[in-house]
Amino acid sequence: MQALASPTSVRTSTTCGALLRELEQIWNDIGESEAEKDRMLMELERECLEVYRRKVNEAGNTKARLHQSVMAKEAEVAALMAALGELGFHSQTHMEKRSTSLKEQLASITPLAEDLRLKKEERLKQFAEIRAQIEKIKGEISGYNHHINTMIGSLTLEEQDLSLRNLNECQTHLRNLQKEKSERLNKVLGYVNEVHTLCGVLGLDFGKTVSEVHPSLHGTSLEQSTNISNSTLEGLEHAVLKLKTERKARILKLKNIGASLLELWNLMDTPKEDKSKFLIVTYFLGTSESEVTEPGVLSTEMIEQASAEVERLSKLKASRMKELVMKKRSEFEEICRITHIEPDPSTAAEKSNALIDSGLVDPSELLANIEAQITKANEEAVNRKEIMDKVDRWLSAREEENWLEEYNQDENRYSAGRGAHINLKRAERARVTISKIPAIVDNLINRTLAWEKEKRMSFLYDGVSLVSILEDYKEARQQKEEEKKRCRDQKKLQDLLLTEKEAMYGSKPSPKRSSSFRKPNGYRANGNGSMTPTPRRNSVGGATPELLTPRSYSGRQNGYFKEMRRLSTAPLNFVAISKEDTMSYASVCGSELGSPRR
Repeated sequence: MQALASPTSVRTSTTCGALLRELEQIWNDIGESEAEKDRMLMELERECLEVYRRKVNEAGNTKARLHQSVMAKEAEVAALMAALGELGFHSQTHMEKRSTSLKEQLASITPLAEDLRLKKEERLKQFAEIRAQIEKIKGEISGYNHHINTMIGSLTLEEQDLSLRNLNECQTHLRNLQKEKSERLNKVLGYVNEVHTLCGVLGLDFGKTVSEVHPSLHGTSLEQSTNISNSTLEGLEHAVLKLKTERKARILKLKNIGASLLELWNLMDTPKEDKSKFLIVTYFLGTSESEVTEPGVLSTEMIEQASAEVERLSKLKASRMKELVMKKRSEFEEICRITHIEPDPSTAAEKSNALIDSGLVDPSELLANIEAQITKANEEAVNRKEIMDKVDRWLSAREEENWLEEYNQDENRYSAGRGAHINLKRAERARVTISKIPAIVDNLINRTLAWEKEKRMSFLYDGVSLVSILEDYKEARQQKEEEKKRCRDQKKLQDLLLTEKEAMYGSKPSPKRSSSFRKPNGYRANGNGSMTPTPRRNSVGGATPELLTPRSYSGRQNGYFKEMRRLSTAPLNFVAISKEDTMSYASVCGSELGSPRR
């Protein structure tokens, strides 16, 4: 044992040996017997063993307590690490335990346990905060609950799983709930804004409307959060749908009122200052529902005021019905005049006056009948537009033709007077236009016949068939061309006879031709004595020449044909005609017979 003992035990053994020798010396000096010495030595050894045994027991107890402390710390660390999800560190601690003493193990594991305890407390706080937010949002989504704070306070802080994985899952769940809350809040705010706009347009109380859905939507308390539950969303959606339905009904009502106002204003010639107050009502006629955003524009007060105005104008209309009937009839006749349609004689001014005075017809019905005729005339004008454009082109060409005829009769047309070059250029253009007249007429006839076949009705122009007008014009134009050709042939024969006469009897001085020749119709003298041709026009209805209208054309056509037959049937004796008379007759034949004078 001494070989394995420490230096302290060696010194102790040396001291004990010296004391034992000193004790033996004392015993020898005393004269103790050997038996007594042995007894005393045995008693001394027994006491030493008791001391050692007591020390060993104390050391064993200390070791047991240390081992228990280490095991308790290890169990705590294992539990904390298991709760925190850090299991990898336990195996490392188990490996280090084999090569270190209990005190070292306890000294090394105690700080680790403290760190893990603090970490657990921090983790518990995080879980508590996340769970509190989750429960709060769940309460807001499920419905506004006044006991949320109590529920949050009762949350347990003892968690079996405090790992980062569980923490991340809770955070992910919280983020999803926060996203859902944000979406719901945006929906609620969108619905509330829409309700606010609709209430403003309809003139309704916004606070009362949203409070009926949930008080928190119009609450003034800062502690009261906006309710985002399903019931609130459904209530807001229903409120918006109800307000939109009401807006649609009011817009439809105001559209009808606006249409009536426009009709009455047009009939009554209402001044602008009387219209200005209700112009906003007519704004709805051409707008969609989403465009109506002005506050109060669909309020019940506005609808009542507009309805009252319609009622007032309707009463005024009844008192002025006869005047309105005459006005509408004049409007109808003007449309017929412009479009060259025969107006319906059933509502003529004289007949309408007689019917109204006799009381046989309700003036409102008569006015509605005239308005229907106006609508029909406008529709017919649209259907006739293509052909009427071609007719206008033909009439324009006829106007140029008549102008050229009058221009050709001017003996001073080639003089160097002012404006002569302008008339020459116009004459060239007129000749080009006149050369296209046959093609224009043929094309117009074909298009008219196609229109009549498609519509199964005749195309009437001022009550006369347009095809017959064009056919008569073609025939008259052909006869006029033949008459021109015959006059030119007669002129050539006359010149030949005059030449032979002068050769036989000698030239005879003709009397001096009068310098004051007849000024043609439709010409005006310019400053140099030359005549500037001006086309004759009828001032009725604008620039349409009377010469070219079918009625005047057909009326004057009979006189034209009579004159043409008179000239063609009378025999001509060119020998007996004097030179002056022959020249005057040639001027008659040289003029274009297709343009009779008024």
